[in-house]
Formats: sequence, C-alpha cells, structure tokens
Amino acid sequence: MYQPTAEELQAVEAWFVAYDAVAERGAIEELADLAVFPMNVATDVPGGHAAVRQWTREEYIEAMREAIGGGTAGLDLASTRTPRFVSANLVVVETEATMTFEGQRQSMHYVDLLVRTEGGWAFQTMVQGGWGHGWPTAKRG
Repeated sequence: MYQPTAEELQAVEAWFVAYDAVAERGAIEELADLAVFPMNVATDVPGGHAAVRQWTREEYIEAMREAIGGGTAGLDLASTRTPRFVSANLVVVETEATMTFEGQRQSMHYVDLLVRTEGGWAFQTMVQGGWGHGWPTAKRG
C-alpha cells in the first residue's frame, strides 16, 4: 500500500483549497481548467441502478453552471476530505460535506479521483449519488 509523504498530502490539500476558492467565486471555466477530460462521472438513477458517463469539457461546464451557478459563497459549505493514495500519481478523495441552501441544511457524500499531471493535480472522475435524473442505467458487457 502506497504511503504518501507529508508534502504529497499537503499538495492535495492545497489543490482543494484552490478548487474551493474557484468554486466559491463561481468561475466555472477555471474549475474546468483543474480537470482532465473526458471526465468520468458515476452516479445513480433514482429508483434504478448506477449510471455512468464521460463528460467533455463543455458538458462539465454546463453541469456545473446548473449545479453551482454563481458560486458556492452563500452556501455555508463545510467539507471533510479523506485522501487515499493509490500511488504517488493517483489519489481517491472521499468527501463528507454539509451546506445550507435557502435555510435547509443538506449533507453530501462523494468521491473524486485526482491524477497527477505535468501541470499538477487534476480531477478526472466524480462519483456522487443522485445526479442521474434522466440518465440511462449502466449496462454490463
């Protein structure tokens, strides 16, 4: 099992600090700059099974505009992230988050795969339940 160095852990934490600042401002194009495309997305279909897609940069931008619009600044967002390094270049990050939107507190649980690129860390896979409204369910084979 790969054991990350303190510097590697700090680099992933710093990446999320930068990501959160960009998300807070609602700078969707800049968020896309922090990703590798095509991006894998895994979710589930309400009342169904899992659903998977690969998003282009344009599809990601459209989805994020719908999800966070002008930014996350007013959402009272708090996240606890647990990075699990697969290797020095691959890290799965599990996030437990809460946010308040229009007086309602909501909890979220999701996972991101970050990959180390020549330009630094980037996210490549997003896994979160509940995004698959209208998506076809995953098929084997």
